[in-house]
Amino acid sequence: MPQMAPLLWSNLFLVFSLTFILFLIINYFIKVPSKIEKLSDPIKKQEMIWKW
Repeated sequence: MPQMAPLLWSNLFLVFSLTFILFLIINYFIKVPSKIEKLSDPIKKQEMIWKW
């Protein structure tokens, strides 16, 4: 069985790396973000009267 030259190993590594990075990028951008619904009740702020 003939051995691969080092340059061919580099090309193979580069192709697999680029494919993996492309796969990760596609998976990141393919997800549709869910819409955040606005809360109907605004947060009520309680005022406290401090007696020192």
